[in-house]
Amino acid sequence: MNYKLSPSDMTFLLDGCERCFYLKVKNNIPQPSIPLPSIFSKIAGLLKNHFQGKRTDLLHPSLPPGIIKYGERWIESDALTMQNHNDKCYIKGRFDIVIEFDNNTYGVVDFKTGSPDSSSSKLYARQLNAYAYALEHPALGALRLSPVSKLALLYFHPTKVSQQNEGWLSFDAEITLIDIEKDEKGFINFIDQVLTILESPNPPAPSETCQWCNYIKRFQS
Repeated sequence: MNYKLSPSDMTFLLDGCERCFYLKVKNNIPQPSIPLPSIFSKIAGLLKNHFQGKRTDLLHPSLPPGIIKYGERWIESDALTMQNHNDKCYIKGRFDIVIEFDNNTYGVVDFKTGSPDSSSSKLYARQLNAYAYALEHPALGALRLSPVSKLALLYFHPTKVSQQNEGWLSFDAEITLIDIEKDEKGFINFIDQVLTILESPNPPAPSETCQWCNYIKRFQS
C-alpha cells in the first residue's frame, strides 16, 4: 500500500489522535471539522500576492538575501520506502511560499495570522520538513527545488488600526519570524512511526484527550 500524506497530517498526528489519523489516512474517514472563516484565506492570499517577486528584506530583515519566487504551488514526493515496512507513503500538498536565496538554495515559509506562540515550532516543524522533503525528493514530473536551506514560520499580528480615507481602514501588523530546524533524519524516523501505525490491522486505541473519540464513546456507552 502506498499511502498519501498531506503535510497538514504531520501536525494532526503530533497534536491529535493516532486513531483518528489512522481512520483518516487508511479508511478516508476524517474528523468532522469547522471550516476556517474565509477572512483568513483572504488575508493569506493578499499577503502572498503582495510579496510575490519581492526581495526578502521587505518580508523580514533577518532573512538571507533572496527573492520570493514561488507561491502556493503543489508538491509531491517520491515514495518513501523502508526496509522494515511492507507499505510505503508519499507526501502531497501545497506550500505558502518558497524563497530562492542568492546562494542558490531555497527557503520554505508558512504564513500565519495571529500572535506567535512558542509551541508553534514543535507543532509545525514536521509540516515544514514534509514540504522540504517533497521539494528535495520529488515524484517524477513534480516540482524540484534543492537544496532547502531554511524553514520558517512568519506571523502577521495586527497591532494598530488607522484610517486615512472615509470608508477605509488599514491594519498595521507586527511581523515575527520563527526559524524551524530542518531535520530530514528526524522526519524519516517520524515516517517510520507513521507506517508502523498504518500497517496495523486495527486502529489504535482512542486517545483520552481526543474530543472526537470521547464524543463517540459517550454515545456508544
